[in-house]
Amino acid sequence: MSTRARSTQDSPIRKLYATAMLRKEKGIKVYPLNIGQPDLPTSPVVFETIRNLKLSTLSYAPSNGLPQALQAWRDYYRTFDIDLEEREIIVTTGGSEAIIFSLCSVCDYGDDVIVFEPFYTNYNGFASIANIKLNPIPLKIQDGFHLPPASEIEKHITSRTKAILICNPSNPTGTIYTREELQCLAQIALKHDLFLLSDEVYREFAYDTPVTSVLHLSEISDRAVVLDSTSKRFNVCGARIGALASHNKEIVQSAFKFGMARLSVASIEQLALVPLLTSPRTYTQPIVDEFRKRRDVVYHDLASIPGVTYYMPEGAFYIMVGLPVKDSERFARWLIEEFEHNGETVLLAPGPGFYATKNAGSNEVRLAFMLQAGELSKALVVIKAALSSYRQ
Repeated sequence: MSTRARSTQDSPIRKLYATAMLRKEKGIKVYPLNIGQPDLPTSPVVFETIRNLKLSTLSYAPSNGLPQALQAWRDYYRTFDIDLEEREIIVTTGGSEAIIFSLCSVCDYGDDVIVFEPFYTNYNGFASIANIKLNPIPLKIQDGFHLPPASEIEKHITSRTKAILICNPSNPTGTIYTREELQCLAQIALKHDLFLLSDEVYREFAYDTPVTSVLHLSEISDRAVVLDSTSKRFNVCGARIGALASHNKEIVQSAFKFGMARLSVASIEQLALVPLLTSPRTYTQPIVDEFRKRRDVVYHDLASIPGVTYYMPEGAFYIMVGLPVKDSERFARWLIEEFEHNGETVLLAPGPGFYATKNAGSNEVRLAFMLQAGELSKALVVIKAALSSYRQ
């Protein structure tokens, strides 16, 4: 197998899943806090739209997206005061493809991209596919994982650095970068001739402060690229519909060429999501309200667990928690393989998988708020009991 294949890490989100299924088969209740798959039902409008489609043939869609879908994305962005032309958007197979297309558009083999760790673990895999390097800058849990000063960021820029990649709101931390933080990144991008790639798939999940998009920053309109997805905001993860958007038409045209190589994005799913994109807040607000309640429950209940380090996540539906353990991977495996509390256990995502720096995040885990509030409280009771029983 290739070096690239061998060096691509297993997902920390999924690698304990098989063990969790075995525990379930033995009658143990497993609380899955490892993965960001919303548990709320998808809007019936999606399925009604599919049933009402009058199609005689499932043909290829245009490589940049169906006209109806592109117009729907334009309508969607207008609700956030972002005005885009049709040629400034390409529909992608989920946000993942948008990220890969952006990296392949701005980087050559061996170039590097600055990321702030902890970061979305699949950035590692996307970097392997694109044959580039991630250049990590560590953030601190004590600061709620907000950005360091510009001088600290600039220390990491090399002659091969081509872009800064952020996730805002952040997976895995739930941090929302302020407008001032984004303007700081914009000035760095201008000074060092970099692109600013912004993964904004959790845009609606903002509980205390609004999200500033990089497309709101006029000073870097030709350097800003938004990487987007319908998956989480509409709870349609299986539809695999995303988008890449930028006022830099050369970037979008490059992505279009990559899109032609993969032919097209699924046509039925593009059409099914048009009503949601056209009137997004109708569908997103109930979901956001529910996850705000869950965020508050997790934050409140963590206070009852001795020795943990945490903060108030401002958005998304994740939190990185520091545990009083030396090795969170070992703890997470022991928890799902051996431990039970009143016939219950918890599946966690160990922290190191969200870092590129060796040994970073060794005592951290990511929790996803994918259960009803009462179930989340029960899961945290299990974690508390596990920590009191754990022997390192």
